[in-house]
Amino acid sequence: MTRRLLRRLFLLVPVAFLLIGSAVQAQAAGYRYWSFWDRDGERWVYATQGPSLARPSDGDVQGFRFAVSEDSADAAQPRGAADFASICAKTPAEDGSKRVALVLDFGTAADAPSGEQPPAPRTACAQVGPDATTADALADVAGPLRYDTDALLCAIAGYPKSGCGEQVSGQNSPTATASPGRQTEKDGADEDGGPSVGLIAGIAVVAVLAGATTWQARRRRNAGD
Repeated sequence: MTRRLLRRLFLLVPVAFLLIGSAVQAQAAGYRYWSFWDRDGERWVYATQGPSLARPSDGDVQGFRFAVSEDSADAAQPRGAADFASICAKTPAEDGSKRVALVLDFGTAADAPSGEQPPAPRTACAQVGPDATTADALADVAGPLRYDTDALLCAIAGYPKSGCGEQVSGQNSPTATASPGRQTEKDGADEDGGPSVGLIAGIAVVAVLAGATTWQARRRRNAGD
């Protein structure tokens, strides 16, 4: 009887780890949004200001990438050429203005909202006033732009048609709307804030197994006495 019980419990161990693994995988979520980047030499650096606040200098290169990512450390970078001389080669310098090279990466089909197809990546050279922001430069060459009430950039050149920084599950389906890159306290929790069912089940099985093993060890000690 005891051996049969232990054998059955040991068979449940893989199930426990499978449930835990599934729960962790289900928790993997990100945000679908436009990330904003500055070009620093040969690399992209995640911008510390939003495009409506950043004021690039003449000769700067900035990039935007639409993708699903968990936070700024996980964000996908713009792809393609990012050389100011090449992007602005056909836009001569003019007094009283500045040129800003923009790299616009509309992302992949996998990251696109349902029913939408991302446009091909492209570059543009914006020639704007000396005090213009990145948002001004972007509006000059890649309108229409769309923002939400918190000034989060939602769409460039009309893409995507709807949505703004929505949270997506591991299956890439929308689950909520939140600020991209912001940490959440939902690890190991369901939508109501409690522990996920899979995680509870996995922990319960392991706990039962540990209890059965302890009981068996005590039984053997008592028998030896």
